[in-house]
Amino acid sequence: MTCLYILSLIPYLPSKFSIFYPSFTRRTPIVTHSPRFRRRTRRNPPEMEIAGTVLSSGSSLRLSSDDDDPFLGSRIGAGKEDALTTETDLDASSSSIITPRKHKYRMSSIKLFGVDLSPDNVAVAMVYFVQGVLGLARLAVNFYLKDDLHLDPAEAAVISGFSALPWLVKPLYGFISDSVPLFGYRRRSYLVLSGLLGALSWCLMATSVDDKYSAAFCILLGSLSVAFSDVVVDSMVVERARGESQSTSGSLQSLCWGSSAFGGIVSSYFSGSLLDTYGVRFVFGVTALLPLITSGVAVLVKEQPMLGKRGQNLLFAGPEFLESSKQSIIQLWDSVRQRSVFLPTLFIFLWQATPQSDSAMFYFTTNSLGFTPEFLGRVKLVTSIASLLGVGLYNGFLKNVPLRKIFLATTLLGSALGMTQVFLVAGLNRQFGISDEWFAIGDSLILTVLSQASFMPVLVLAAKLCPEGMEATLFATLMSVSNGGSVVGGLFGAGLTQLFGITKDRFDNLAALIILCNLSSLLPLPLLGLLLSDNPDANPEENSDIEMKSN
Repeated sequence: MTCLYILSLIPYLPSKFSIFYPSFTRRTPIVTHSPRFRRRTRRNPPEMEIAGTVLSSGSSLRLSSDDDDPFLGSRIGAGKEDALTTETDLDASSSSIITPRKHKYRMSSIKLFGVDLSPDNVAVAMVYFVQGVLGLARLAVNFYLKDDLHLDPAEAAVISGFSALPWLVKPLYGFISDSVPLFGYRRRSYLVLSGLLGALSWCLMATSVDDKYSAAFCILLGSLSVAFSDVVVDSMVVERARGESQSTSGSLQSLCWGSSAFGGIVSSYFSGSLLDTYGVRFVFGVTALLPLITSGVAVLVKEQPMLGKRGQNLLFAGPEFLESSKQSIIQLWDSVRQRSVFLPTLFIFLWQATPQSDSAMFYFTTNSLGFTPEFLGRVKLVTSIASLLGVGLYNGFLKNVPLRKIFLATTLLGSALGMTQVFLVAGLNRQFGISDEWFAIGDSLILTVLSQASFMPVLVLAAKLCPEGMEATLFATLMSVSNGGSVVGGLFGAGLTQLFGITKDRFDNLAALIILCNLSSLLPLPLLGLLLSDNPDANPEENSDIEMKSN
């Protein structure tokens, strides 16, 4: 059950979801923040916002995975041996980056969020940082679809859903990473390739994209890049978190999502000012350089090369690979069908599948209220800082609070606060002497802190369910279910936007859409009984609710 909770991301994320990195959040602040996750967040989807739709509304409080950032726009155990894991794999895995086992060295006593800053952990933090800093182009993507391609809100929402497709097959990336070493490595090589693919997608956006179909294709490529790197880095985090207390695991998750939030802060203000000064193509070109950081930090991953047949190419694996693949699928199914995993997964899918009005709200704030790219960049800066504050809130005060209690409280709070956007649409805030700009900033600040704080324990508990040897595969499976729910919710939102007659210059029924979306976020709450009770202080080996054994 814990595992599924991870799905409730979301996000930044960090910004771990938006296009390219779907944010998979149910109710995001007026101005999109960076999660993902979500699946992140990474981790995500995950949110779905149109490229992390700058102004979002009408949904329950959720952070994605996976995340909320372009090309990122929440960012997922069975026994001691995985059917897919050979002796060579175990050797490589034990030396792989954030493994909780003994390392041959102890690099540094410097700590951040309570985590040693070894080269391995620095590499993980930098990948999450890149996911956050890719938010530099979020506004550019939003305005490009709206102003250059002249798309209506419903069309933009559909493209956002299309961009999330790579996040729905994350188990495939996890399986490939766990099972098929590339050039002798299970982690390093895939991080390098993911960074190169991301750079290519942004280069195409900066040079040759000139219609909605090519834009959707490039967005899809960028989303694939972030989704794959998110799975790889998530698997390394899971390896490190397995067997640790909730508090220790929470510190590692705080480092990851704190890095993502910091990346969002770095890029926030410039996302608007660069767009105002130089235009969307220039911003896309600058963003193309950022994924190369992921490729560069791959060399910091402490991973021994895998020799022999398992270290060779997939084409030469032959019957041995096919047999191990079959066993892996069987083990994955045995894990997922367990009641403690399946029921929470079902709940999170339904929770994420409620409709969203992010795209319509973005069009309203830019076309009707006249929010400029520079102002939206400043709001994004505020939400990025708020995301970091949310990480600190969880790390300092909520580590040992039962997840179900946090989940219930934040859902109710998020739905209630989401209704305040009706004030903005109706102009009621001005009757109280509050300008539209200050109202948007305040709404975003509060909701982002709550979203991030509610997202952290999801990842912590999910990590404890993943078996050794299949960390990336199972974790990614759970995140994909969450992301799938967000895609369904985004499509529902697009349909309702069309049904309510909301276009790029007609917003008569926007208030009704916001109310409907916020109320719908409460519908899954009666199903909280599907979630098994959890003991936040229990060790995974001692807690039958979160322990998974192979059949």
